[in-house]
Amino acid sequence: MKRLLALALASLMLCSVRAITYEREDSLRVVALLREGAKQPANVNLMLFYAHQLEGTPYVAATLEVNKTEQLVVNLHQLDCTTLVENVAALTLTTRQGSARWQDFCHWLTMLRYRRGRMDGYLSRNHYFSQWVRSGVGQGLLLEPKATPAGNYWPFCGVQQTNLHFMSTHPDAYPMLGRDPQTLEQLRAAELETAGDSVRYIPSHLLNRSREALKYVQDGDILALVTSRDGLDVSHLGLAQWLDGRLHMLHASSQHGRVLLDPQPLFEYMQKRTSLLGIRVVRVK
Repeated sequence: MKRLLALALASLMLCSVRAITYEREDSLRVVALLREGAKQPANVNLMLFYAHQLEGTPYVAATLEVNKTEQLVVNLHQLDCTTLVENVAALTLTTRQGSARWQDFCHWLTMLRYRRGRMDGYLSRNHYFSQWVRSGVGQGLLLEPKATPAGNYWPFCGVQQTNLHFMSTHPDAYPMLGRDPQTLEQLRAAELETAGDSVRYIPSHLLNRSREALKYVQDGDILALVTSRDGLDVSHLGLAQWLDGRLHMLHASSQHGRVLLDPQPLFEYMQKRTSLLGIRVVRVK
């Protein structure tokens, strides 16, 4: 707790001098959500509570790519899969620390979005999920399983060797990145930091198992869909929700054009997308 509070004070000072891009309606909504969250009973799953408050929000891609230089972008009226997860996690962390302040929400969003919780230009953003998890775990904010309490890896039977290079090999897809050789070299160095890391995931074919069989996966856990696409680690994010004994995903869906609890069980969702190998499971501590 003392460590988290110290980090909070340091990052609040950072937020006070860094530019933030937002609309007044977003700041008002953040505070309103946090006040509602503070009223919830202690046993309420805050990750799902906040995610459900954002249901129906339009899906819009690339909402962070709106400035010429990096700023903390807060946009709750348009969400993609990553910003949904980040905002829900930041709201949850703010409430868990007993706050309903806009500034504290900006602090936790900064801690999650940027490497080691510090915004220092475009390349300081966690552009890949593996970077996002490594940074969050290192700060004590996130937990990703390495083994089950029984000492084995089931159902995390799949292993992915991280090899990130999609951004550095497709720089034209990222307007803020540009084609400056030095910037691309720095990006490649950041991508290589996770090179060769072994991460574990639950293979797609196991997602049809019962809640008891997949009991590690809890409501509100962050689900990252592992992809076979070259240069990437995951291709989509959402939140776990068990419904009638089947695992579903609450996510910002490009197919449906909004945030929703997907009516398809996750097993069926994955079966229709052959590039998806399984799910990584990450929990906000």
